[in-house]
This record gives sequence, C-alpha cells and structure tokens, in this order.
Amino acid sequence: MDQNSSVKIEVADPSALGLLGLAIVTLVASSSKFGIVSGVSLVIPWAIFLGAFVQLIACLNDIKHGNVFGTTAFGGYAFFWFGMAMSWMIQLGAFGEQMQKMADPKAFGFVFIGYLIFTLYMTIGSIETNKTLLIIFILIDLLFLGLACSTFGIAEHFMHTLAAISEFLIAMVSFYGSAANVLNKTFGREFLPLGKPLGIFKK
Repeated sequence: MDQNSSVKIEVADPSALGLLGLAIVTLVASSSKFGIVSGVSLVIPWAIFLGAFVQLIACLNDIKHGNVFGTTAFGGYAFFWFGMAMSWMIQLGAFGEQMQKMADPKAFGFVFIGYLIFTLYMTIGSIETNKTLLIIFILIDLLFLGLACSTFGIAEHFMHTLAAISEFLIAMVSFYGSAANVLNKTFGREFLPLGKPLGIFKK
C-alpha cells in the first residue's frame, strides 16, 4: 500500500485585502496633499499598517499562489510605505535632531523616479490581468510622475495637484477592486465586473 500522501492547503486570494490596504492609505495620504489634513503625523499609522503591513500580508499569500505579478506588486508597494513612514518620522524628529537636520527632501525625488520605473513595467503586466488593475496602475504612474516632478520643482503646483488627484482616484478605484474581489468570490459569480484582460501580449 502506498504510504505517501499529500495535503493540499488552500489559500484565499489576497487581492481584496491588498486593494483595501491600498485604498485606505491613498485616501488618507491624498487628504494631506489636498491640504485637508495638516501634516503627515496621523498619516504615518495608516502608511505602516494599511499601506505596508496589509499589502505585505497580501504579498506573502500571493507567493503561496505562485503569483509573481501580485507578489511583486503588493510587496513592492508595501516596502514603499514602510520607507515613506520612516522617512516622515525622520523629518518629524522621531529619530533625533541630527537625522532630522540631515534629511534632504530631494532624496524623495529619486525614490519616486525609481517607483515610477517600477510601476511602468508593472502597468505593462497589468494589461493582462484586468481593466480595474490596469486603471489603478496608470493612476499610480501619474502619481509618481507628479511626486517626482513636484519634488524637483518642475511645474511644482501643477504636478502636486496631479499627484493629489491621482492618489484620490487610486483610492476610489481600489475600493471598487476590493469590493469586486470580495463580492464576486462570495456570490460565486460576477457581481461587479473587473474587466477582462486586453489580450495584447498573450491570448
């Protein structure tokens, strides 16, 4: 008798949770960019827990699915928010006056350029996922373009406004994407359409 046996462990699709984290953190962060909320002190907790930890959890569960795209996307942006939270804490003096004095905001510009490059190739990948994710990635492209340019003083007011509007729209579309993932799987049918892949690069 064959003594070998295998156990299959099913892991839930983490997309809904990851998109919820993205939606909350971008909604809160955009309120600061619009000037509705003063400063980033109370943005930091949401950057750490919703932007970073929730997306990291989604990343680790996408690893179990063998989903390279989801793993890279959720993981990449999770560590972006960890980095932003720590950077804001340095600027606010949480790690001492010396670090606060040495903090040069232009460093953010290079981070934003790096993440713009990352998001551009992830946008290409999102073409073959669904239209909701494609819209989110295009908006993230605009967000990082606006952040990079405004940090370096290029059309600063316009680019800051572009970043604020893009970030708010990212939140709204991410809420929709999260809702669609939850409700479609709960009801076992397409309750909210995510939009089919464009089918440009693969059939």
